[in-house]
Amino acid sequence: MSIFKEQRVGVLVDIQNLYYSGKVLYKKKVNFGAILKESVGDRKLIRAIAYGIKTMEGLEKNFFEALEKVGYEVKTKDLQIFPGGAKKGDWDVGIAMDAVKLSQSLDVIILVSGDGDYIPLVEYVQNTNGCRVEVVAFAESASAKLMEVVDSFENLSDNKRKFLIPNIIRRKR
Repeated sequence: MSIFKEQRVGVLVDIQNLYYSGKVLYKKKVNFGAILKESVGDRKLIRAIAYGIKTMEGLEKNFFEALEKVGYEVKTKDLQIFPGGAKKGDWDVGIAMDAVKLSQSLDVIILVSGDGDYIPLVEYVQNTNGCRVEVVAFAESASAKLMEVVDSFENLSDNKRKFLIPNIIRRKR
């Protein structure tokens, strides 16, 4: 039994940050269900939100549905494509706003991202609402300064078996 069992927890997942980290570092997909289960532990999960980007092709639809099945509320927005062909799609401000709002009624915010842009958010939430901030990410692609300022950091690379989905090799018939 954990001494933190009574903590009310919110999990905010920057899908793009984690997806690309897993893909670039290990050429594997991330097990978002295992991350949710492991990061919350036996504490009280109040909300788990995963933030994703929709493409015009819509190939991510099944992925978003799978996230909902393992307990995430999925928020999406469209990928922006600019006249020169540049593409942009991030949720930094949306995640920050939700973290600020949720931190008023939670004991812990678990940020699933290694993005250093979240450092001012982490410091604000810790100092304004006294909310604990934990980060879950791959250390190799996480900001060193972010890892310093959070209350705890879980390195997904320490347990790749649990947090990465093995590639399935399909045999030709």
